[in-house]
Amino acid sequence: MRRARVIMIIILVVMFVKPDLNLAIAGAGVHALTLALHLIQKRKNFGDRFLAFDPSGSWLSQWHRQFAMQEIPHLRSPAVHHPAPDAFNLRSFAESRTNELHPPYDLPSTELFKDFCKQAIQEFKVNDRVVKATITRLEPLDPHFRLWLDDGNSLVARRVILATNKTFVQIPEWVNKIAESYPKVRLVHSHSIDLRSLGSLFGEKIIIIGGGLTSGHLAMGAINRGAKVGLMSRRKLKAKVFDAEPGWLGPKYLKGFEAETDWEKRRQMVISARDGGSLTPEMLNRLEQANRSGQVDFYENCEVMKAEWKGNFWRLICEDGMELNCDRLWLATGTKFDVKADPLLTEIIEQFPIEVVGGFPIIDPCLRWKGCELFLMGGLAALQVGPTARNISGARMASDRIIPALI
Repeated sequence: MRRARVIMIIILVVMFVKPDLNLAIAGAGVHALTLALHLIQKRKNFGDRFLAFDPSGSWLSQWHRQFAMQEIPHLRSPAVHHPAPDAFNLRSFAESRTNELHPPYDLPSTELFKDFCKQAIQEFKVNDRVVKATITRLEPLDPHFRLWLDDGNSLVARRVILATNKTFVQIPEWVNKIAESYPKVRLVHSHSIDLRSLGSLFGEKIIIIGGGLTSGHLAMGAINRGAKVGLMSRRKLKAKVFDAEPGWLGPKYLKGFEAETDWEKRRQMVISARDGGSLTPEMLNRLEQANRSGQVDFYENCEVMKAEWKGNFWRLICEDGMELNCDRLWLATGTKFDVKADPLLTEIIEQFPIEVVGGFPIIDPCLRWKGCELFLMGGLAALQVGPTARNISGARMASDRIIPALI
């Protein structure tokens, strides 16, 4: 009897906890900024009713850092894709900088995109909306949430947007079987490579595993520092202007996608549409020129079976019996989404169980977690948004679904 009474008191206390914040956004990247700007455009007084939480303390820090680390000159997305509500704003902003809009579809330079976003942040007065903190725990209080921060403090939010677009690196199986100890800098995933810190690589042979655009940027960065590069991919290198066809931005493909009621089939549609890694035609052309000049070798339709560290170099044994030696191994093997692997969602999953298909949660059309006021943006929303969920265009599509539920 006494235990039941204590439990009832706890429930009542939780129910009547007054939220400190109407809306909390986890992350301050492109998805979070897109949502914030679109929300303020719809409800101008919403600007002081939300906070974004990010370890950098500022908008787009990780985005800018990643582009700088890989020395990416321009975006893969056209100028109409950006965080601001008006799709044509970036083109207007670039009127005096048209040389920074790259063919074939006005792809903005990295600096142009950065400057445009900076102006949008100032225009919408959201500079002070980012708290320099990492959310370490998301505790469901039903109907609210307690956000535990890395400084030990906490606050209660009425609703939460998970906009971290968090992924987990994909490591090939043969990497886990390497028995010998080796210098950590000699085997690195692309996520951790900062080309700016490497200095000269003259005389070194670097083998990059992967056939996507990241591998292309890393290859050019290594070549520019004097290295000889081997580009290895499980299939023939292929060129695509975008990582998913433009038809996935509208009814051409989405109509059939949204009509599909089998969630596993939807997942397969997402995977098929992205079709693994691809290079832009421009990047493939640059790599082919480097191949003709002897700066890069292509190892297509090739997979590593075993890797051995031989004291001062790598020996790779491929499935077709070919053996290769190199000084460094770079893994551009991509990342994956897995809702069950995100520690921030552990307690949410326990209290509000949800069906998961291949790492993707089944959420409602507003991108809301079943049973609570948690919304997802980015790759985890792919079963609703489609194959471009993780992209800039996907951020706009997600905002269009979430905002009506918020206001």
